[in-house]
Amino acid sequence: MIQSMTGYGKAVIQLPSKKISVEIKSLNSKGLDLSSRVPSAYREKELDIRKMLANALTRGKIDLSLYVESTGEETSTQLNETVVKQYMSQLAKVVDGDKTELLKMAMRMPDALKTEREEVDESEFAEILKAVEEALVQINTYRSDEGEVLKNDFLERVNTIEERLNEVLEIDSQRIENVKDRLRTAVSDLKEKVDENRFEQELIYYLEKYDITEEKVRLQNHINYFREAINSDDSNGKKLGFITQEIGREINTIGSKSNFAPMQQLVVQMKDELEKIKEQALNVL
Repeated sequence: MIQSMTGYGKAVIQLPSKKISVEIKSLNSKGLDLSSRVPSAYREKELDIRKMLANALTRGKIDLSLYVESTGEETSTQLNETVVKQYMSQLAKVVDGDKTELLKMAMRMPDALKTEREEVDESEFAEILKAVEEALVQINTYRSDEGEVLKNDFLERVNTIEERLNEVLEIDSQRIENVKDRLRTAVSDLKEKVDENRFEQELIYYLEKYDITEEKVRLQNHINYFREAINSDDSNGKKLGFITQEIGREINTIGSKSNFAPMQQLVVQMKDELEKIKEQALNVL
């Protein structure tokens, strides 16, 4: 079955002193375009997370966000008392104000606060990886559900193309007679006698140029292959894209050879359905 490249997954875990949220979003892309926003404390583990995403999602524009909210009393940010006192002492020499005002100004100065780098706790990181896995399950479920919607749309549109092809088959004999009549009318308008044998030979040659038998057979084969590809285990957007190119090639050739307004109208309808398939196929994994 096919999968969409559009998806969303989220998981939240509660640790003793932290609440950690993992969000994964994906959109369509020709290849794997992965970006991540991870707090600096977990930066050394970022590569492990990115590998998980690449293995699970394969293709698409992937955006991962890891949010950490402190829920305990511990904090890694401390007041840099020595620096703050120096700022207050210097500020007191140039401005008037009580200690509270001087403290407010000093706290806005560089290095007033210092952040102690925390080492990543392995058990904590293991919980984070579980959250990433949970978010990946959600996003893949989302992708599968979207893929089912795309599949139904594809089948409906390719069925319409096949219906128009059958209508082409029905009017093909009428088209040939129309071409013959026009040629005979053109010759009679010349008011010249022609060799009937030679005329028939030229007529056969002319009609062969407008014969669409091969195109009709190939188009039907491509339609059948498209259906097989959608239902196969290895179905993917690139493969469907290649098949739609072949379908388009046969439809265009039928249109250029038709030389008959009713058939050209059917060709336009087939092209319209195919363009919609092509647009949606860009979003298939």
